[in-house]
Amino acid sequence: MRLDVNSIGIEVEDAGTGPAVLLIHGWPDTHLMWQHQTRALQDAGYRTIAPDLRGFGGSDKPDAVDQYALPFLVGDMLGVVDQLGVESMHVIGHDWGAAIAWLIATLAGDRVTSVSALSVGHVSSFSRASVAQREKSWYMLAFQFVGVAETFLQADDWKNFRAVFHHPDAGEVAQRLADPAALTATLNVYRANVPPESLLGGGLDLPPVAAPALGIWSDQDPCLLEEQMTGSAAYVAGPWRYERIDGVGHWMTLEAPEAVSGLLVDFLRGVDG
Repeated sequence: MRLDVNSIGIEVEDAGTGPAVLLIHGWPDTHLMWQHQTRALQDAGYRTIAPDLRGFGGSDKPDAVDQYALPFLVGDMLGVVDQLGVESMHVIGHDWGAAIAWLIATLAGDRVTSVSALSVGHVSSFSRASVAQREKSWYMLAFQFVGVAETFLQADDWKNFRAVFHHPDAGEVAQRLADPAALTATLNVYRANVPPESLLGGGLDLPPVAAPALGIWSDQDPCLLEEQMTGSAAYVAGPWRYERIDGVGHWMTLEAPEAVSGLLVDFLRGVDG
């Protein structure tokens, strides 16, 4: 279905019955990255709500870079559940979706039953990452260069994208983002939220997350170190659970779907009692 949220058309897959689960994807994906988890969660008795972020998939793609700032992305997700009549929900996010999930749990904590973050730790933890993590994040700086980043990623049938990120569905990504304008829209999430000076370190202070929280990290992730996920514990006031999946890259929902789905279902059931 398509919802008009904050004057932006947002594509949403809404299925199943039971407690609501909001699933938020990251770069350069769409809601389809959750295809295995939505089935597992529905079978476990949950309603799954999986939107495409603005700039991604079937959702609208504003031209202005500042329209991709995190407050807009958070507002879109809350607007989606508002229109669907959902008052409280479990929130699950991957990559940029994890950052959005952490912020929803912070800013709208009264509506969040639990938060599960895949790959990316709490935004305060990530903002205080070590030099080694900032070195891993070199591509965030490269993505700031309009036109240069697009050319780099698309060159030679997306050879650089495949070599750097190891996306299991690289062919689908290349086909979906063949239009440079579509690729630019996805990169605007980096351009709006990761100014170059932020990669020098520092820290972002936010109130602690009160809801139960689950962090999942995979040891073959080419861009994210374990410390930025395990460090999330310092920013969670509620129960904290950490799980590590070995032998799997960044796109764990696609590379290890059964393991990820099992962890999510187990965690949500434990929260719901």
